[in-house]
Amino acid sequence: MPDVLVRNIDRDTLDRLKARAHSNNRSLQEELKELLEIHAKPDIESTRNRVNDILKKYEASGRRFSDSGSDLSKDRER
Repeated sequence: MPDVLVRNIDRDTLDRLKARAHSNNRSLQEELKELLEIHAKPDIESTRNRVNDILKKYEASGRRFSDSGSDLSKDRER
């Protein structure tokens, strides 16, 4: 897995990160990794756009999604 090096962090910022890590029972590295993963996730708008692009390609191929509501009703009737 790749590494990231962050230089010249303000001492107060580093102290707050260490305190946060301690309160979450994690090492500083684990805490930083968690924060990066949380903040690097795609936002809802880009996710929605990606799903819409996939749906358009799917529909352009002539395929259609079934009505999941009626599929569920049929499944419950069994």
